[in-house]
Amino acid sequence: MKPIYSFVFLCVLMSVSCSKDLPAVDPAPPGTNTASLYFPTSNWETVTPASLNWNTTSLNEAYTYLQQKNTKAFIILKNGKIVAEQYFGTFTADSNWQWASAGKTMTALLVGIAQEQGLLNINNKTSQYLGAGWTSLPLAKENLITIKHQLSMTTGLDDGVADNHCTTPACLQYKADAGQRWAYHNAPYTLLDQVIEKASGLTYNQYFQQKIRDRIGMNGLWIKLGYNNVYFSNARSMARFGLLLLAKGKWNGTPILADTNYLAAQINSSQTINPSYGYLTWLNGKSNYMLPTVQFSFNGNLVPNAPSDLYAALGKDDQKIYVVPSQGLVVIRMGESAGQSQLALSSFDNELWGKLKAAGVF
Repeated sequence: MKPIYSFVFLCVLMSVSCSKDLPAVDPAPPGTNTASLYFPTSNWETVTPASLNWNTTSLNEAYTYLQQKNTKAFIILKNGKIVAEQYFGTFTADSNWQWASAGKTMTALLVGIAQEQGLLNINNKTSQYLGAGWTSLPLAKENLITIKHQLSMTTGLDDGVADNHCTTPACLQYKADAGQRWAYHNAPYTLLDQVIEKASGLTYNQYFQQKIRDRIGMNGLWIKLGYNNVYFSNARSMARFGLLLLAKGKWNGTPILADTNYLAAQINSSQTINPSYGYLTWLNGKSNYMLPTVQFSFNGNLVPNAPSDLYAALGKDDQKIYVVPSQGLVVIRMGESAGQSQLALSSFDNELWGKLKAAGVF
């Protein structure tokens, strides 16, 4: 284990507080009946796959596949209850692991909470919070960039610089006007942490812990690794966040984010360039999609084997939170890369959902 990860895990275990017009969205999208959901406390109720008429033989084959693909933790929730929970190798329910870019979706929800509190407005220019000169752009071009552009990956900043994680002004260079180009660019996303800090007067960890983590019973901590801010937690905490998404921002009836318009916008197309991307969230069931590092579209669904209403938090090396409202499903996977290391989508997504389909999970 690398030394920095040893330090990170210790911190996590201690729970230290260390423009194109957007398409209209349905403010109350159909899906799970949230009144029927179960929410865990210190214990977590389970149901058996057999009681749901799932094919246990095929499910066991999926577990074998997951083990072969360097998985550390895998959980399936059905209407909030645990149906499958598997750990591999030395990883346990108490072990912690990085979310990588799957944490982006959590940041997007936190931005919505800050807006609901009146601390910021996603339609405001980013320089209102970070100050003029946060990029190397001419002021008129910099002022075109809003928080919404950061959420939708459409800032127009050049993702082809030598280090696209770098958040210093010299690294944030002009490529196109904001809203005219979609590119999976880490640096503008990472700066949302500073936007929230400036708006709230709290550290990013403090605000997150108060507004999400402690309210839904997660463990974990955001850790600065170079320019990036990465979340580490155990697998059940990842599942808890997925359940919060499935429950449309409520936890056992208590609103964590009550703004249904923002929630709907997060899981719908945020722009027309890449319709398979919401607010820092990947969307299935669209006509085409784009991927990190490339500037062309692929025809078809993001994950053809999965239900069309699936949306997901996807992180490097196959960190996954999948949510399927129509089926009441949350599926999470933590681990090393399942194959070739990718920033978000990989062949693993479609292969896994093919195996879950064969097992009768949906």
